[in-house]
Amino acid sequence: MKRALALMAVTPLMMAQAKPVLVPDVSQRSIEIAYSFTGAELLLFGAILYPGGRVPTERDADIVVVVRGPAQPILVREKQKIAGIWVNAARARYLTAPSYYAIASSKPIDRLLDERSRAIYEIGLDSLQLSPTNTDAGGRDARFSRGLVDLRLRSRLYSQAPGAVEITDGVLYRARLAIPARVPVGRFTAETFLIRKGRVLAAAVRDIDIRKSGFERFVARAAERHSFTYGLAAVALSIVLGWAAGWIARRV
Repeated sequence: MKRALALMAVTPLMMAQAKPVLVPDVSQRSIEIAYSFTGAELLLFGAILYPGGRVPTERDADIVVVVRGPAQPILVREKQKIAGIWVNAARARYLTAPSYYAIASSKPIDRLLDERSRAIYEIGLDSLQLSPTNTDAGGRDARFSRGLVDLRLRSRLYSQAPGAVEITDGVLYRARLAIPARVPVGRFTAETFLIRKGRVLAAAVRDIDIRKSGFERFVARAAERHSFTYGLAAVALSIVLGWAAGWIARRV
């Protein structure tokens, strides 16, 4: 009886140890944005460590990597043409839209996970939890969500690349994701998921800091820490530049 109880107690630990482990990394833990910044390419790579160091003969495991920027509230407006003029009509506000979202996978997402699992882990652009402030059962929220995703796809702040993850010998993996020039600053996360037969077997996260440098960093900090003084300086600079432009125009 005691032996059976001991086996029952040890079994969960043995099962936990039997799971594979991800060892991920990124090519840049910190990205500096200066005035000449035109974008960057981020390399995500790592290894899959199997129990006992033995790689399964059936190499049917897949990798998904997700790089996510800090969440931010956003207001989406819909334009309508009234009397020949485009005006703002309906609008929707979201509380936690990712400022940046890029996903790469070894296979198309819908072939790896079902809809419920994708929603739990927020894997895929159609599974983002955008948290609208007002829910609408008539399909209005879905229309605005699709519009928001489409806008950020066109600005390259959102991207989805099925088949972009390369797996070598069932152990090593790598993927490349583009960081656009208009990327927001803040703490980013690079999440890696190991998926097999519709289940997430392992996950790991690495942090990435994207911040301004040089004069841009000085201006951003001044605007954040001394907003009133920064506002006065901006107004004064605008007045001086406007006066200078007028003076030059009168002399030409």
